[in-house]
Amino acid sequence: MRGGGADARRATRRTVVSGLLGAGALVLGSGFAQPDDVTGPVAAPTGAPEPEQPYDPGPRLPAAEPSHGGVVYETFTSAARGREVTWGHYVPQGYVPVGLPVVVTLHGRGGDARSSFEYLRMQDALERHVAEGGAPFALASVDGGLTYWHPRADGDDPLEMVTGELLPRLAGLGLDTSRYGVHGISMGGLGALIMAREATAGRLGGDGELVAVAASSPALFPALDWASEGAFDSAADFDRWGALASAPGVRGLPMTVSCGASDKFAGPTATYRSLVRPRPEGGISRGDHTESYFRARFPAQLAFLGSHLGA
Repeated sequence: MRGGGADARRATRRTVVSGLLGAGALVLGSGFAQPDDVTGPVAAPTGAPEPEQPYDPGPRLPAAEPSHGGVVYETFTSAARGREVTWGHYVPQGYVPVGLPVVVTLHGRGGDARSSFEYLRMQDALERHVAEGGAPFALASVDGGLTYWHPRADGDDPLEMVTGELLPRLAGLGLDTSRYGVHGISMGGLGALIMAREATAGRLGGDGELVAVAASSPALFPALDWASEGAFDSAADFDRWGALASAPGVRGLPMTVSCGASDKFAGPTATYRSLVRPRPEGGISRGDHTESYFRARFPAQLAFLGSHLGA
Protein backbone atom coordinates (compact mmCIF):
# COMPACT_ATOMS: atom_id res chain seq x y z
CA MET A 1 0.00 0.00 0.00
CA ARG A 2 2.77 2.44 0.87
CA GLY A 3 4.56 1.84 -2.44
CA GLY A 4 1.31 2.27 -4.36
CA GLY A 5 0.64 5.57 -2.59
CA ALA A 6 4.12 6.83 -3.46
CA ASP A 7 3.60 5.85 -7.09
CA ALA A 8 0.29 7.65 -7.14
CA ARG A 9 1.82 10.80 -5.66
CA ARG A 10 4.65 10.63 -8.17
CA ALA A 11 2.22 10.23 -11.04
CA THR A 12 0.14 13.13 -9.76
CA ARG A 13 3.21 15.33 -9.44
CA ARG A 14 4.30 14.56 -12.98
CA THR A 15 0.80 15.34 -14.23
CA VAL A 16 0.97 18.71 -12.50
CA VAL A 17 4.43 19.37 -13.93
CA SER A 18 3.25 18.43 -17.41
CA GLY A 19 0.41 20.88 -17.11
CA LEU A 20 2.72 23.61 -15.81
CA LEU A 21 5.19 23.17 -18.64
CA GLY A 22 2.36 23.02 -21.13
CA ALA A 23 0.95 26.27 -19.82
CA GLY A 24 4.37 27.85 -20.23
CA ALA A 25 4.55 26.60 -23.81
CA LEU A 26 1.13 28.11 -24.55
CA VAL A 27 2.26 31.46 -23.21
CA LEU A 28 5.45 31.29 -25.25
CA GLY A 29 3.49 30.56 -28.38
CA SER A 30 0.87 33.26 -27.84
CA GLY A 31 2.99 36.06 -29.26
CA PHE A 32 2.28 38.55 -26.43
CA ALA A 33 4.08 41.85 -26.88
CA GLN A 34 6.70 42.70 -24.27
CA PRO A 35 9.74 45.00 -24.44
CA ASP A 36 12.22 42.10 -24.45
CA ASP A 37 10.30 39.93 -26.90
CA VAL A 38 11.93 39.20 -30.23
CA THR A 39 10.33 39.70 -33.60
CA GLY A 40 9.03 36.48 -35.11
CA PRO A 41 8.25 33.11 -33.57
CA VAL A 42 10.34 31.65 -30.78
CA ALA A 43 10.31 27.90 -30.28
CA ALA A 44 9.22 26.86 -26.82
CA PRO A 45 11.51 24.47 -24.94
CA THR A 46 10.18 21.00 -24.36
CA GLY A 47 10.40 18.69 -21.36
CA ALA A 48 11.11 19.47 -17.74
CA PRO A 49 14.10 21.59 -16.71
CA GLU A 50 17.23 19.69 -15.89
CA PRO A 51 18.79 20.30 -12.48
CA GLU A 52 20.46 23.68 -12.42
CA GLN A 53 24.22 23.67 -12.65
CA PRO A 54 26.48 26.33 -11.15
CA TYR A 55 27.54 28.86 -13.75
CA ASP A 56 31.26 29.22 -14.26
CA PRO A 57 32.32 32.79 -13.49
CA GLY A 58 35.63 32.28 -15.26
CA PRO A 59 38.65 34.43 -14.37
CA ARG A 60 37.73 37.31 -12.12
CA LEU A 61 38.32 40.79 -13.43
CA PRO A 62 39.91 43.31 -11.09
CA ALA A 63 37.48 45.68 -9.41
CA ALA A 64 37.93 49.37 -10.12
CA GLU A 65 39.89 51.39 -7.57
CA PRO A 66 37.62 52.65 -4.76
CA SER A 67 39.26 56.10 -5.04
CA HIS A 68 37.35 56.82 -8.24
CA GLY A 69 33.98 55.23 -7.71
CA GLY A 70 34.98 51.57 -7.68
CA VAL A 71 33.47 48.55 -5.96
CA VAL A 72 34.16 48.41 -2.24
CA TYR A 73 34.11 45.07 -0.43
CA GLU A 74 33.76 44.59 3.30
CA THR A 75 32.95 41.70 5.62
CA PHE A 76 30.72 41.22 8.62
CA THR A 77 29.68 38.32 10.83
CA SER A 78 26.11 37.52 9.91
CA ALA A 79 23.98 36.33 12.82
CA ALA A 80 21.27 35.39 10.32
CA ARG A 81 23.60 33.12 8.35
CA GLY A 82 25.86 32.10 11.22
CA ARG A 83 29.09 32.92 9.39
CA GLU A 84 31.27 35.72 8.09
CA VAL A 85 30.08 37.08 4.75
CA THR A 86 31.43 39.50 2.19
CA TRP A 87 29.33 42.37 0.89
CA GLY A 88 30.04 44.81 -1.88
CA HIS A 89 28.70 48.22 -2.84
CA TYR A 90 29.15 50.54 -5.78
CA VAL A 91 28.25 54.20 -6.22
CA PRO A 92 28.32 55.71 -9.73
CA GLN A 93 31.29 57.96 -10.42
CA GLY A 94 30.61 61.57 -9.52
CA TYR A 95 28.02 60.69 -6.85
CA VAL A 96 28.21 60.32 -3.09
CA PRO A 97 26.18 57.72 -1.16
CA VAL A 98 24.21 60.24 0.90
CA GLY A 99 20.57 60.12 -0.15
CA LEU A 100 21.17 57.82 -3.12
CA PRO A 101 18.72 54.88 -3.51
CA VAL A 102 20.06 51.34 -3.78
CA VAL A 103 19.44 48.08 -5.62
CA VAL A 104 20.48 44.83 -3.97
CA THR A 105 21.62 42.29 -6.56
CA LEU A 106 21.38 38.58 -5.65
CA HIS A 107 23.94 36.23 -7.21
CA GLY A 108 23.29 32.89 -8.87
CA ARG A 109 24.22 29.36 -7.83
CA GLY A 110 27.97 29.05 -7.45
CA GLY A 111 28.42 32.82 -7.14
CA ASP A 112 29.13 35.20 -4.28
CA ALA A 113 29.14 38.89 -3.45
CA ARG A 114 31.75 39.56 -6.14
CA SER A 115 29.94 37.86 -9.02
CA SER A 116 27.72 40.74 -10.14
CA PHE A 117 30.71 43.08 -10.25
CA GLU A 118 33.69 40.97 -11.30
CA TYR A 119 31.89 38.43 -13.51
CA LEU A 120 28.95 40.34 -14.98
CA ARG A 121 30.44 43.87 -14.59
CA MET A 122 27.06 45.24 -13.61
CA GLN A 123 28.71 48.48 -12.48
CA ASP A 124 29.75 49.17 -16.07
CA ALA A 125 26.13 48.88 -17.18
CA LEU A 126 25.11 51.22 -14.36
CA GLU A 127 27.68 53.78 -15.49
CA ARG A 128 26.26 53.67 -19.03
CA HIS A 129 22.74 53.96 -17.64
CA VAL A 130 23.65 57.09 -15.68
CA ALA A 131 25.70 58.59 -18.54
CA GLU A 132 22.66 58.27 -20.80
CA GLY A 133 20.50 60.21 -18.37
CA GLY A 134 19.09 57.38 -16.29
CA ALA A 135 18.22 57.89 -12.63
CA PRO A 136 21.31 57.22 -10.49
CA PHE A 137 21.38 54.64 -7.72
CA ALA A 138 23.88 52.43 -5.93
CA LEU A 139 24.38 48.68 -6.28
CA ALA A 140 24.97 46.27 -3.41
CA SER A 141 25.64 42.55 -3.13
CA VAL A 142 26.26 39.97 -0.41
CA ASP A 143 27.23 36.29 -0.07
CA GLY A 144 24.15 34.08 -0.19
CA GLY A 145 25.88 30.70 -0.47
CA LEU A 146 23.79 27.89 -1.97
CA THR A 147 20.72 28.77 0.08
CA TYR A 148 18.48 29.64 -2.87
CA TRP A 149 17.82 32.81 -0.90
CA HIS A 150 15.30 31.38 1.56
CA PRO A 151 15.48 30.28 5.22
CA ARG A 152 16.97 26.82 5.60
CA ALA A 153 16.42 24.03 8.12
CA ASP A 154 19.91 24.49 9.58
CA GLY A 155 19.07 28.07 10.60
CA ASP A 156 20.80 29.77 7.65
CA ASP A 157 18.51 32.69 6.75
CA PRO A 158 19.71 34.82 3.80
CA LEU A 159 16.44 36.81 3.66
CA GLU A 160 16.95 38.04 7.21
CA MET A 161 20.57 38.79 6.34
CA VAL A 162 19.53 41.02 3.44
CA THR A 163 16.73 42.91 5.18
CA GLY A 164 18.01 42.89 8.77
CA GLU A 165 21.79 43.13 8.30
CA LEU A 166 22.75 44.29 4.80
CA LEU A 167 20.22 47.11 4.41
CA PRO A 168 21.14 48.71 7.77
CA ARG A 169 24.80 48.66 6.74
CA LEU A 170 23.91 50.34 3.46
CA ALA A 171 21.91 52.94 5.37
CA GLY A 172 25.00 53.47 7.51
CA LEU A 173 26.84 54.55 4.36
CA GLY A 174 24.23 57.26 3.85
CA LEU A 175 22.27 55.41 1.16
CA ASP A 176 18.49 55.79 1.20
CA THR A 177 17.13 52.34 2.00
CA SER A 178 13.59 53.50 2.78
CA ARG A 179 12.70 52.46 -0.79
CA TYR A 180 14.93 49.91 -2.48
CA GLY A 181 15.02 47.55 -5.46
CA VAL A 182 16.14 43.94 -5.86
CA HIS A 183 17.78 42.33 -8.87
CA GLY A 184 18.73 38.68 -9.35
CA ILE A 185 19.88 36.14 -11.90
CA SER A 186 19.20 32.40 -11.86
CA MET A 187 19.21 31.33 -8.20
CA GLY A 188 19.26 35.03 -7.37
CA GLY A 189 16.31 35.52 -9.71
CA LEU A 190 14.36 33.06 -7.59
CA GLY A 191 15.46 35.01 -4.53
CA ALA A 192 14.18 38.23 -6.07
CA LEU A 193 10.79 36.60 -6.77
CA ILE A 194 10.68 35.23 -3.21
CA MET A 195 11.31 38.72 -1.86
CA ALA A 196 8.58 40.08 -4.14
CA ARG A 197 6.08 37.56 -2.77
CA GLU A 198 7.06 38.15 0.84
CA ALA A 199 6.80 41.91 0.36
CA THR A 200 3.33 41.55 -1.19
CA ALA A 201 2.23 39.46 1.78
CA GLY A 202 3.72 41.89 4.30
CA ARG A 203 6.16 39.26 5.56
CA LEU A 204 9.43 40.80 4.36
CA GLY A 205 11.42 42.10 7.31
CA GLY A 206 13.38 45.29 7.62
CA ASP A 207 12.47 48.95 7.77
CA GLY A 208 12.63 49.69 4.06
CA GLU A 209 10.04 49.14 1.34
CA LEU A 210 10.75 46.92 -1.66
CA VAL A 211 9.40 48.96 -4.58
CA ALA A 212 10.69 47.20 -7.72
CA VAL A 213 12.07 43.79 -8.71
CA ALA A 214 14.07 42.63 -11.74
CA ALA A 215 14.85 38.97 -12.43
CA SER A 216 16.73 37.24 -15.25
CA SER A 217 16.33 33.50 -15.87
CA PRO A 218 14.89 32.82 -12.40
CA ALA A 219 15.50 29.28 -11.13
CA LEU A 220 11.83 28.25 -11.15
CA PHE A 221 11.42 24.49 -10.82
CA PRO A 222 8.03 22.97 -11.69
CA ALA A 223 8.38 20.35 -8.93
CA LEU A 224 10.83 19.21 -6.28
CA ASP A 225 11.84 16.29 -8.53
CA TRP A 226 13.57 18.71 -10.90
CA ALA A 227 15.13 21.03 -8.34
CA SER A 228 18.89 21.28 -8.03
CA GLU A 229 20.44 19.14 -5.33
CA GLY A 230 20.33 20.95 -2.03
CA ALA A 231 18.06 23.72 -3.25
CA PHE A 232 15.32 22.76 -0.80
CA ASP A 233 15.34 20.84 2.47
CA SER A 234 12.15 18.86 1.93
CA ALA A 235 8.90 18.69 -0.01
CA ALA A 236 7.36 21.06 2.51
CA ASP A 237 10.29 23.46 2.06
CA PHE A 238 9.79 23.40 -1.71
CA ASP A 239 6.06 24.00 -1.32
CA ARG A 240 6.77 26.99 0.92
CA TRP A 241 9.61 28.60 -0.99
CA GLY A 242 10.02 26.99 -4.41
CA ALA A 243 6.58 26.52 -5.94
CA LEU A 244 6.38 30.05 -7.31
CA ALA A 245 5.90 29.20 -10.99
CA SER A 246 2.33 28.07 -10.37
CA ALA A 247 1.70 30.32 -7.35
CA PRO A 248 3.62 33.62 -7.63
CA GLY A 249 1.76 35.32 -4.78
CA VAL A 250 2.59 38.76 -6.20
CA ARG A 251 0.14 41.49 -7.09
CA GLY A 252 0.66 45.18 -7.64
CA LEU A 253 4.47 45.24 -7.29
CA PRO A 254 6.40 46.62 -10.30
CA MET A 255 8.44 43.77 -11.81
CA THR A 256 10.45 42.90 -14.88
CA VAL A 257 11.02 39.16 -15.41
CA SER A 258 12.88 37.76 -18.42
CA CYS A 259 14.22 34.44 -19.65
CA GLY A 260 15.84 33.12 -22.81
CA ALA A 261 13.63 30.91 -24.96
CA SER A 262 16.33 28.21 -25.03
CA ASP A 263 16.77 28.30 -21.25
CA LYS A 264 15.54 25.32 -19.24
CA PHE A 265 13.60 27.78 -17.07
CA ALA A 266 11.72 29.37 -19.99
CA GLY A 267 8.50 27.36 -19.58
CA PRO A 268 8.10 27.92 -15.82
CA THR A 269 9.08 31.59 -16.25
CA ALA A 270 6.44 32.09 -18.93
CA THR A 271 3.86 30.48 -16.66
CA TYR A 272 4.93 32.72 -13.77
CA ARG A 273 4.66 35.82 -15.95
CA SER A 274 1.17 34.84 -17.10
CA LEU A 275 -0.10 34.64 -13.51
CA VAL A 276 1.25 37.92 -12.11
CA ARG A 277 -0.87 41.07 -12.24
CA PRO A 278 -0.04 43.47 -13.59
CA ARG A 279 1.99 41.35 -16.01
CA PRO A 280 5.72 41.98 -15.49
CA GLU A 281 7.75 43.85 -18.02
CA GLY A 282 10.48 41.90 -19.78
CA GLY A 283 9.56 38.76 -21.68
CA ILE A 284 10.74 35.53 -23.26
CA SER A 285 13.30 36.31 -25.93
CA ARG A 286 16.06 34.55 -27.83
CA GLY A 287 18.84 33.42 -25.56
CA ASP A 288 20.00 30.86 -23.03
CA HIS A 289 21.31 30.67 -19.46
CA THR A 290 24.48 32.58 -20.32
CA GLU A 291 26.54 35.59 -19.34
CA SER A 292 25.71 37.32 -22.62
CA TYR A 293 21.98 36.93 -22.00
CA PHE A 294 22.24 38.27 -18.43
CA ARG A 295 24.28 41.27 -19.57
CA ALA A 296 21.93 42.02 -22.46
CA ARG A 297 19.09 42.48 -19.98
CA PHE A 298 20.92 45.08 -17.88
CA PRO A 299 20.01 48.27 -19.82
CA ALA A 300 16.25 47.68 -19.66
CA GLN A 301 16.40 46.35 -16.09
CA LEU A 302 18.45 49.25 -14.75
CA ALA A 303 16.18 51.77 -16.48
CA PHE A 304 13.15 50.00 -14.97
CA LEU A 305 14.61 49.92 -11.46
CA GLY A 306 15.81 53.53 -11.63
CA SER A 307 12.41 54.79 -12.77
CA HIS A 308 10.67 53.21 -9.78
CA LEU A 309 13.31 54.13 -7.21
CA GLY A 310 13.02 57.75 -8.24
CA ALA A 311 9.21 57.79 -8.15
